Parts: sequence; structure tokens; C-alpha cells
Amino acid sequence: MSKQSAAQPSFEQALKELEGIVAQMETGQLPLEQSLQAYQRGSELLQFCQKSLADIEQQVRLLNENNTLQAYKDE
Repeated sequence: MSKQSAAQPSFEQALKELEGIVAQMETGQLPLEQSLQAYQRGSELLQFCQKSLADIEQQVRLLNENNTLQAYKDE
């Protein structure tokens, strides 16, 4: 088990960290090495957030006319 999976952030924590990384990178003040590390971490966070959203989308349920839950279908 890796350190990341043991201490997996919540979606909100990951998004907040990603926003912070983007803000840092936009200033253009990071040295090249730190920029590369920030880009790599941002990429990991983006993938995590996208997967989290996809997983949640699969769990979304809608009430039909009979007040019964049914799976969400993208139409």
C-alpha cells in the first residue's frame, strides 16, 4: 500500500490543493524544478478528482413517477 492510498484526500481537499497549485504556477515565480513537481502533483490531483466525479455520477439516482429510485442515464 502506498502512502497516497493510505492518506487519500477527500474530493474537496484535492480540489483545494489543485487550485492552490494552479495559483502558484500562474504567478510564474516557481523555479523550474518546483514547477515540474507542482505540475506532476496537479496532474495526480486532477486524475483523482475526475475519477471521484465519475464514481459519484455512477451513484446518482433519480426518483421516477412512482417515487422509486432508478439509475441516472445521460440522455
